[in-house]
Amino acid sequence: MQRRGAGLGWPRRQHQQQQPPPPAVGSRAAAMVPPGLGGRPACALLLLCYLNFVPSWGRQTSLTTSVVPKAEQTYKDFIYFTVFEGSVRNVSAVSVEYLCSQPCVVSLEAVVSSEFRSSIPVYKKRWKNEKHLHTSRTHIVHVKFPSIMVYRDDYFIRHSISVSAVILRAWITHTYGGADLHVKWEADLLHAVARNYTLLQAVPPFERPFKEHQVCLEWNAGYLWTLQANRIPQCPLENDAVTLLEFPYASSGENTGIVKKLPRFRNRELEATRRQRLDYPVFTVSLWLYLLHYCKANLCGILYFVDSNEMYGTPSVFLTEEGHLHIQMHLIKGEDLAVKTKFTLPLKEWFRLDISFSGGQIAVTTSTGPDLKSHHNQTISFREDFHYNDTAGYFILGGSRYVAGAEGFFGPVKYYRLRSLPPEQIFNPLLEKQLAEHIRLYYERCAEVRDIVSVYASTVQLGGQRQEACDLRNAYLDLKRRYGSPSTCRAFPWEKGLQEQHSSLFQALLEMDLLTVPRSQNECVLEIGGRMFEKAVKRLSGVDGLQYISSVVPLLMDSSCCGYHKASYYLAVFYETGLSVPRDRLQGMLYSLVGGQGSERLSSMNLGYKHYQGIDGYPLDWELSYAYYSNIATKTPLDQHTLQGDQAYVETIRLKDDEILKVQTKEDGDVFMWLKHEATRGNAAAQQRLAQMLFWGQQGVAKNPEAAIEWYAKGALETEDPALIYDYAIVLFKGQGVKKNRRLALELMKKAASKGLHQAVNGLGWYYHKFKKNYAKAAKYWLRAEEMGNPDASYNLGVLYLDGIFPGVPGRNQTLAGEYFHKAAQGGHIEGTLWCSLYYITGNLETFPRDPEKAVVWAKHVAEKNGYLGHVIRKGLNAYLEGSWHEALLYYVLAAETGIEVSQTNLAHICEERPDLARRYLGVNCVWRYYNLSVFQIDAPSFAYLKMGDLYYYGHQNQSQDLELSVQMYAQAALDGDSQGFFNLALLIEEGAIIPHHILDFLEIDPGLHASNISILRELYERCWSHSSEESLSPCSLAWLYLHLRLLWGAVLHSALVYFLGTFVLSVLIAWTVQCFQSASASRSPPGAAQASADPTSSTASPAVTPATDASHQNQPSVANNPEPRG
Repeated sequence: MQRRGAGLGWPRRQHQQQQPPPPAVGSRAAAMVPPGLGGRPACALLLLCYLNFVPSWGRQTSLTTSVVPKAEQTYKDFIYFTVFEGSVRNVSAVSVEYLCSQPCVVSLEAVVSSEFRSSIPVYKKRWKNEKHLHTSRTHIVHVKFPSIMVYRDDYFIRHSISVSAVILRAWITHTYGGADLHVKWEADLLHAVARNYTLLQAVPPFERPFKEHQVCLEWNAGYLWTLQANRIPQCPLENDAVTLLEFPYASSGENTGIVKKLPRFRNRELEATRRQRLDYPVFTVSLWLYLLHYCKANLCGILYFVDSNEMYGTPSVFLTEEGHLHIQMHLIKGEDLAVKTKFTLPLKEWFRLDISFSGGQIAVTTSTGPDLKSHHNQTISFREDFHYNDTAGYFILGGSRYVAGAEGFFGPVKYYRLRSLPPEQIFNPLLEKQLAEHIRLYYERCAEVRDIVSVYASTVQLGGQRQEACDLRNAYLDLKRRYGSPSTCRAFPWEKGLQEQHSSLFQALLEMDLLTVPRSQNECVLEIGGRMFEKAVKRLSGVDGLQYISSVVPLLMDSSCCGYHKASYYLAVFYETGLSVPRDRLQGMLYSLVGGQGSERLSSMNLGYKHYQGIDGYPLDWELSYAYYSNIATKTPLDQHTLQGDQAYVETIRLKDDEILKVQTKEDGDVFMWLKHEATRGNAAAQQRLAQMLFWGQQGVAKNPEAAIEWYAKGALETEDPALIYDYAIVLFKGQGVKKNRRLALELMKKAASKGLHQAVNGLGWYYHKFKKNYAKAAKYWLRAEEMGNPDASYNLGVLYLDGIFPGVPGRNQTLAGEYFHKAAQGGHIEGTLWCSLYYITGNLETFPRDPEKAVVWAKHVAEKNGYLGHVIRKGLNAYLEGSWHEALLYYVLAAETGIEVSQTNLAHICEERPDLARRYLGVNCVWRYYNLSVFQIDAPSFAYLKMGDLYYYGHQNQSQDLELSVQMYAQAALDGDSQGFFNLALLIEEGAIIPHHILDFLEIDPGLHASNISILRELYERCWSHSSEESLSPCSLAWLYLHLRLLWGAVLHSALVYFLGTFVLSVLIAWTVQCFQSASASRSPPGAAQASADPTSSTASPAVTPATDASHQNQPSVANNPEPRG
């Protein structure tokens, strides 16, 4: 037994140890008769009564300690208790010892705390003490705890609680001070004159016993419970360290970045700690950076938190124009507080930035070098309380729609959610060290190239003579003599022996007319880079262009260094695919990242696709993929409205489809000339199609907005076609290729709307919203157009709700806005799709639960409509139609590496047509790679699954045969409605292959109803026939017919009727044969014998001869009947 509670801060009276009481008989036996009174009963009785009425004379029981009264002695209240069992049980015995100096009330209470609530009273007891004053008394209390605290879960106790603390407390309150049994416990505790407490040990849930219920369960309920009774769930190992980024991210300095959302901890203790620190943040952020420039705006995003109200939270770290860090925190009282570091961040050097928060203290450290020696550090202290809740929003690395990102590269990012660590205790190594070193060396080399180009160009422009600038021995002195400006000559890099190192660059500069380049240094360098790129592309576009790739690689490298990042993407594809150069994964990654940082559209799509699929050494990271895809997706609608640049409409044209290839044309093609002829005659459909082809650059026709608008105007004013009237009104409103004319545009828009064109009704709403600011009228037209099925109207209504200007609806309503955006996206609206992808990546709307994969799919869908990608695809298609195989292969490789499915399948088709070309110039298995990549696309065509099924079935080059994967590919093609998929599956069954049950379930074929292979074959051939597009006899119908004929023949051969008929026919044949034999024998016999046989008794006179003859005849037909089935 253990005594608890002593010495916890409340004074108690010391008392002497009691002597053991004498033997007792009865309740009053403790008052023994003194010696000398045994013979005097009357005196003994008198003494006994006296002791009963005077307790202060030492009345003594097992529950009372004698106290000798003294005049000078004072009494002090105390209370303490002893718990017989240290842990919580269903009924715990507690011994409460107390002393009251005045009439009092003794209170005992048990209070528990769990992970969700604290200070929950589970047991209460009170009793009065008015008579036994100035004496120490002991009271035994049996504390009963709830079953959910002391027993394990069972069939009746479904949710036992995990208790973190159990406090047993007791106190004494004098009655004259207002104590009463009906007073509230909280008020009673405030007036206590003595108090004490002790802690009980809580038993973990799975160490508790099961409760013995006096109830019998049904057999099935008892059995189900016993199956899971002893299962103890294992809490997953969880750490507060979170890796926000592993692979380098190329930040272009635009309004896109990586979005990361942190969930709550699954570990209860970690989650409880996180909640306790909402007003006292303790965390550490560590990230690697390679900055190219300081911020060009006021602030650029590095790492910041956006809460559920779309406001900056804690922490928010930005880069300033001068290179300082701007650190912003959100305070408990609702305001924001920011501080700027005294030091600046280094440029063009990898460094690690560590920011540690500990309450109101922030420690900032930058470390550089291989040993991470501290470069700068600063500690900042505040007296304000910060609000910190890292699950009520999302983190952003780089840019967003609120702020542009820092220009450069982000390395690994580590986030310690519950710890404030010094730099030496942070584990955040630079994982891709080789790639990081390649990035550093690239920009060192490019700095030299840019210096050479800028100085060379300025020299030529100032001297006017290219030859004078190329005289390397006298250039410096000549410039100094003529211009007297030594600063002009100071930057000549080739004076330091770099001419041999950059020989291709000097050769290109010598052949270039530099007098026409812009005077601005950056524009000049970019212009020269573009010219070098065009020179390289011209060489590659020749008849045997792929042979010259290795010779143009240096030219492309210099072009990339000049900031023309189309060259960077070409180099990335060359090295990743081994196109006429040795495959080099690191070089491919380097130029892809450099192009992405330079905002090259195809490079960004390449990076987004590789991270989306997790291929070619890029880790699978949907948030990182979204950062790249969203950048291009945001630019796509802007590019579509820009009538300049190398753009073309992205069309789904497959090289396998001869019908589509026939209608591809050019300005002098038959299709275009026929359309032009029909449009001139007033055919409205021809006018509209011709205008669309010219305006968007469709069907092989180059963009020509001016010519397109002429046809729009002609059709609108002559044919009264509502679609042409609407199109012409739009270009008049926006001034695209024509002078703006708002009055005529409004007239035409109303005219088209009156003809019932829903696009025109939406256009009227757009007019009243943009130009008249009449939101009520705009909403009226948009609601009408939305009912007619116009996706633009759905998007516009969403904008009204998002901006909080919808008539009659106060404030913003993001939920309704999201619903309208989703409806618009389903109708193909680009901006609506972008909003939906944003909602899916952030998860800030309840109607859009966070789904990074879906966000990537939606952003990828928009990015693949970009006109610059369409231009590359169109150049590949034109080269294919012209028979220029080298150029077609080049451009389709460039397009396929962006992840667009139609180019991947077209490239595989080219490699099938020209396998010699693929083997000679590509370092990858072209057919296998691109068909394989295409089947992982969302909208993969069925023929790609069939191709991969064939490759898995037969094996291809280094790929071994795999029947299981072959079956899966054929099944996917069948599910897409391709009859060939069903046919191939049936053939595999005919060959003895077994279709797994999960494939049958995938095809919705019940294995229970189709238990045999014959039944499955019949079902597959029937579906094959039903999905066949051929009206006449198809292979599916012939196979189905052949199967049924085989089944019929098998059934005929095994039926009882056949056996009966066969036996009957055989008997008839035998009888006929015997008859013929007998007839023949009778005709050959002599006349005497014939007369003898005419005797009526002769038939019975030779019985011995007849059986022998019959036997010989019976054996003969059996031999003759053996070949009967062949007849």
